[in-house]
Amino acid sequence: MAAAGTAATTSSSHLTSPSSLPLYSFGVPWPELNEGLLYTDVVRSSGRGLTTSLIEFYSTKYKNSAPLQGWFQRIQNGQITVNGEVVTDPMYMLRDGLQVVYHRLPWKEPSAPYLLEVLYEDNDMVALNKPSGLQVLPGGLFQQRTALMQLQWKEWNFLACNSSKRSKSQETHPVPVHRLGRGTSGILLCAKTKLAKSRLAAYFASGAIFAGDDRGEMELGKPRNISKYYRALVGGIIKKDELVIRQPIGTINYPGVAKGLYVASSSGKPALSRMQVLERDDQRNQTLVQVEIHSGRPHQIRIHLAFVGHPLVGDPLYDIGGQPKAFESESIGDCFANDGGYQKPMQAVPGDCGYYLHAHKLFLDHPITNKRVEIVAPLPSILQTEAERHQNI
Repeated sequence: MAAAGTAATTSSSHLTSPSSLPLYSFGVPWPELNEGLLYTDVVRSSGRGLTTSLIEFYSTKYKNSAPLQGWFQRIQNGQITVNGEVVTDPMYMLRDGLQVVYHRLPWKEPSAPYLLEVLYEDNDMVALNKPSGLQVLPGGLFQQRTALMQLQWKEWNFLACNSSKRSKSQETHPVPVHRLGRGTSGILLCAKTKLAKSRLAAYFASGAIFAGDDRGEMELGKPRNISKYYRALVGGIIKKDELVIRQPIGTINYPGVAKGLYVASSSGKPALSRMQVLERDDQRNQTLVQVEIHSGRPHQIRIHLAFVGHPLVGDPLYDIGGQPKAFESESIGDCFANDGGYQKPMQAVPGDCGYYLHAHKLFLDHPITNKRVEIVAPLPSILQTEAERHQNI
């Protein structure tokens, strides 16, 4: 690999300190099946005296969950209760105020790692090294196999802390204050107290405020309440040593993504990233880069690097221009799985893995003490420069 030019190397020199070792690891192996889910609704009629059938209620309100025949199957399978009683007649008429509950049956979630490394911990926050393949919060097929569930299962210790004071501000368990994509590895910051949670959330939110104007670009590279640096491996050789990307990010309709797929969009929300080249590999036609993100839009780095013509190596979803690879925009159709829900679409979805993206370093003002904290997540070998690899031998 060839090292990047002087401009990028000099400006990022403060980010090349050796990675620290994790403090410890934790995690519980996943049960074979999760516990299923309960979805509770209270019937509210659309007009005075109007009623609706059970099948009409679910196939209309939750049409993204299952096709019409799928909801027939769920009702006839005894998965719906009305005021606590199982109802198997799809044409059962609902009246205003009734409580209806859909019981989603337990299922075996896709494979996911469960061990988490602790990179930093005190009484207010904890930073984890999240492995690629682990989802942060419940969603889609992953309702139990998440980082949040492992945080809930662990017993957390609080050092030298008065228990009476702790009980008023301590969360029952640490909670993530931001997200990482399922395929993204690296630093996941979690709050242990309500005060730390609110302040850390404000740090992350503040980065998006100036993303849409000149002030955002002026702040890049300067100390802020929180600064995030990622490593990524992209396709092609990036000629410039540094790029500032200001492409807005919005959503489009996309099969299998109920709330819409995030893409590069002129009508989207402002987003700001700074990319610096670390090394170029002419033989493999790849470039190793560091990315600082000012805003934190979903899949921002994947979209921004694809937008400038260099999608992440192995990214199954985003192509040049920050758009998804070829897909059929029509409905998925009426094919449904064993539980009545839609089959997984043939096209890639955001949670699919295969790309190389790692949240490497985090600099922040401690939410309580205001002391400057640096957190480092050790780099996967594929995201190390040649010099870093030789350093670790």
